[in-house]
Parts: sequence; C-alpha cells; structure tokens
Amino acid sequence: MSFDPLSKISASTILKNESKYLGKNATRNVLLITAIASLGLTACSPSQMSKTLPAETSSTVNQDAAVVSESIMASPSVKPSVISQQMMIRSAAQTGIVRPLPSIIVTPEAKDNYQKNAANPVHRTTDMAVSTLSIDTDTGSYANVRRYLNEGQLPPVNAVRVEELINYFNYQFDDGKRLGSAPFIVSTEVVDSPWDRADQDNKIVKVGIKAVDGSWSQKTDKQSMPPANLVFLVDVSGSMSSRDKLPLAQSSLKLLTEQMRAQDSISIVTYSGRTSVALPGTNGDQKAKILAAIEELNASGSTNGEDALKLAYRQAEQGLKKNGINRIMMLTDGDFNVGISDVDEMLDLVKANRDRGISLSTVGFGRGNLNDHMMEQMADNGNGNYSYIDSLTEAKKVFGDELAATFNTVAKDVKVQVEFNPDVVSEWRLIGYENRVLAEEDFNNDKIDAGELGAGKAVIALFEVTPKGQKGLYSDRRYANSNTSSDNKQNSNELGYLKIRYKAPTGDSSKLISQPINKVSRALNKASIDTQFAMAVAGFGQRLTQSDYVNDWQYSDSTKLAKSSIADSPSSDTDGTRRNFVTLTELASALKNSR
Repeated sequence: MSFDPLSKISASTILKNESKYLGKNATRNVLLITAIASLGLTACSPSQMSKTLPAETSSTVNQDAAVVSESIMASPSVKPSVISQQMMIRSAAQTGIVRPLPSIIVTPEAKDNYQKNAANPVHRTTDMAVSTLSIDTDTGSYANVRRYLNEGQLPPVNAVRVEELINYFNYQFDDGKRLGSAPFIVSTEVVDSPWDRADQDNKIVKVGIKAVDGSWSQKTDKQSMPPANLVFLVDVSGSMSSRDKLPLAQSSLKLLTEQMRAQDSISIVTYSGRTSVALPGTNGDQKAKILAAIEELNASGSTNGEDALKLAYRQAEQGLKKNGINRIMMLTDGDFNVGISDVDEMLDLVKANRDRGISLSTVGFGRGNLNDHMMEQMADNGNGNYSYIDSLTEAKKVFGDELAATFNTVAKDVKVQVEFNPDVVSEWRLIGYENRVLAEEDFNNDKIDAGELGAGKAVIALFEVTPKGQKGLYSDRRYANSNTSSDNKQNSNELGYLKIRYKAPTGDSSKLISQPINKVSRALNKASIDTQFAMAVAGFGQRLTQSDYVNDWQYSDSTKLAKSSIADSPSSDTDGTRRNFVTLTELASALKNSR
C-alpha cells in the first residue's frame, strides 16, 4: 500500500498553503473538509467545531458541516466515528483540491461530572463537640476508582468518596451487639492512628453498623425476600453505544433477571429522544420474554431523562406491591441533555415517589460523560443505592451476591451522632462523608432524610481524635473553657457518646438507641480484623484525595496493612474483594507520580 507523501503534512500547513493560492473560498472549503473529518472522528456537533475554527469562517462552516453531517450520519454504510481518506478525496475534488487530507485524531474531552467536596476540617471539641451524619451505603465510587486504576491512571480527586471505598466491603463485626430491637448490631473500637506524625498520639474511633434481620439476610434462601416490583429504566441514547455502557448494562440486567421469581414483576422503560415501554409488567418466571426484551435494546438518539422518569414511576405505580419492594433501577451514564429544565424539580419528583413507597436506585456505566454527581443525588433522594458497574463481575456482586442489600431495606433514615467528651478529646475530624454531614439539630428532626440500610449491609464511620494533653493542630488557649471541666468528671472513662436514630422501612417516626464509647484504645495490630482492613482502605482513599491529614502515609502502607489483615484471617475474604483491593493499592503505588 502506498501513501501520498503529502499525507504527512499537518492540516494546519495545508490550510496555510491552500489559502495562499486558492483564496478565501477555497480556504473555507478546506476548513469545511477538516471540520467534517473532525466531526466524523469525534461525533461532535457543528457548535462544538466552531470553537476550534477562526471566527470569520466558523458560522459558514457550521452551516455547511451540518448539512454534510446529516448526510454522513444518515448513511447506513458509514460509521459515524470514521471518515475514509477516499471520502475526503472526493469532497476535496469538488473544490479543485486533489490532495488527500491526513487522518485527524482528536481525543474526546472528558466531561465526567463529579461533586467537589472539601475534606472535613478538624474541630476543637470545646467549640464543636458533636458530629452528625447520614450513613452512606453507596459503592459507586469504589468501582469507578477501580476502573481508573485498571486503565492505568489515578482517579480525579473528586471521584473519590472515602466512605464509599470503606463501605464497599462486607464486615462481620463479631464484637458488635444489638441494642434493643434495632435490626442491626453496633460495634465501636478505638485504636492508634497509623498516619499521625511522630510527635502526635492520635486515635481512630470506629463506629460500625451491620444489618441483621430474621426474615432475610445475605445468606438466606432468596425465596424469603419480599415480592419485588422492579422497573428497569434504561438509557438507550447514543452516548450509551460503547461496549462499557449499554452492552454491559444488558448483561447486568440478564444477571438480575436470573434472580427473579414468579412473585416478582419486571418492567422495562427505555429513553433516548423519546420514551417507551419496552416491556410491560411481566412475572419474573417469564425469563425468556424478559431476556428477549433486554436483548432488543439499542442505543441511538439524545437523552430525555425527565419524561422517562415520569413514565417509569407510572409503570411502578401500576404494579405496586403492598408490603413488597417497589423500586426503579435507572441504568445510565447520567448524560441528561434533553428535557430537564430544573434539576431540583426532578429531585422533588423522586422525593415525592419515595414517600409513596417507590424507591429509586441508579447504576452508572462508562466514562467520558459520566454524571456521577447527578446519579448520586438521585439515589440519595430516592432511598436507593448508587452503584457503578465497571465489569460483569461487579454486576454479579451488585445484582447477585448482594441482592438483599441492594433491594431490601431493613432500616431507613439512619443517622449517626457522636458527642465527644472535651475532658478526653481536644480535637476531632470525620473521615469521609463530606456530602452526608448533617446539622446537629437534624438528628432529632424526623423530616430530615438520611441513608437506608439494606439487609446484611455493613457501614463504618471513622473519626480521628486527638486526646486531651496531646499535640494537635490547634494551639492551647490562654483562657480555657471553664464550662467543660467539672461536669464530665464522672464520665472520665468515656471518649464520647454514640446515638443512632432510624425508622422502620414503612415507619414515619424514628427510634433512638445509644451507648457510651470507652476511651480505652489498643494498638492497631491488636485491633479486630475488620478495623484493620477498614483503616487500610481509609488511608488509601485519603491518599487518593491528596489529604493533608495522612502525613507520610503511602499506598504501600495500605498494601501492607491490608495484606496483614487478610493473612491473619483468610475467612474475611471469601469473595476475593479484599485481595483485589491489595492489587489496586499496588497499581496506585506504581502510578503515584503520574498525576
């Protein structure tokens, strides 16, 4: 195969030469051909191309390119991502230019949307002694971080939510205890901080919660799960066409379909430029019919998320199961670009249906235009979960191994509040949960929404504290707060006091449980296996976010701590997720200088 030597000349050189000899009109035509080539390679719109063209020609080129673009996109024999050299030759011949333009490779701009969250600050206990937060059972951030690392790059700082990394894993909390009639056990532990400076003696306070429910747990026969009314709301817009999006979503839905029973109902609503019901309510034992509908899904068009959401809620309402699971599963890259005039209005729609008993979970796919921020908001407001699927293995975990935690809520609006004893703790900070922090007064307000706890799910919150008398970030004050010195003497053994509020899945009034946190601490290598591993993940997550609070802690330190905990208790990693985490720490260590 031979090539014209001119193909090695840059596009900009050709443009300069042609404009010199052929004049303004020819230059316009060359620009048009260049723009078309760029259009074909990136599937961008004419408006996007205008950003890269001279102002005097961009308007005209946009008009011409739009016409040619429609012709190219309409042709069944031409893929929108490729414009052949022969096609450019033919187009150029019409203008009198016979030299083929070189292939132009443009890397699409990454437009992933992540919420920016500054790390929680260190608080002086005498100024602020109470921390209040909503639990977070989402796992989307961990799977997304894993995808970045497996692709050979460190994730953006804002893509990392440390609590979602920690809570991705299953914990047993063998030292936990059930308080009252709560459908979960509570575990607290105080250990030495592994990342403080040599002149510090900080401690880490672990608060762990694990759902336990007599009628359903992760290891119970799936026939015990309440009947489910599921609506698969599937984004089939053009942005979902890549293999890591719609095809992976279809495979994920097939896995979930295999878990369904005769008493379950499944509907499929699709949306792109228009919305439609691809599958009306169908019993879960009609698997061939459901799988056929999944197989027929095809990506094209723009994204109208708002109308689709309304249609999905109508489908869920038609199949509503009293005392059952009623949930919409939204599978998308989150690229809502049509139909949404007001995000708050859409979230109000999600909240209103949540209060009627129809929850919403979101499942993210792909990259490039992943709207992580939007999907997390929607799941939080819908009393659901936000997951990210980067592989079929992750789909199996979310829709198979952890089906109970994904669908079956055992406690809703779960809030955690810790009051630190100023006679024992001088400073404290909450690790992660930046967008889950609540005001102190929100704890007793049952109108304030909080996170849901699924069957068998475990949640951990970690606090770093500086004991009184130890070196912290704040300097000692000349005039100490006299109001806190005498009243707490009788509680001198208490580091703090833990309170948890929760509601029954169908309840409106919260219940309160509480217990003190003993100040006695232990060395990290003497702590429980769950605590050791959680600390390894917490250090890893904070290093990814470039936290100022972990000092000299490195990815390799997380590797060592995680390996040690697994070696001490191989049974803690029956699903292999902890060993996979070790691999991620090693990848991050190899990439640490690439950011």
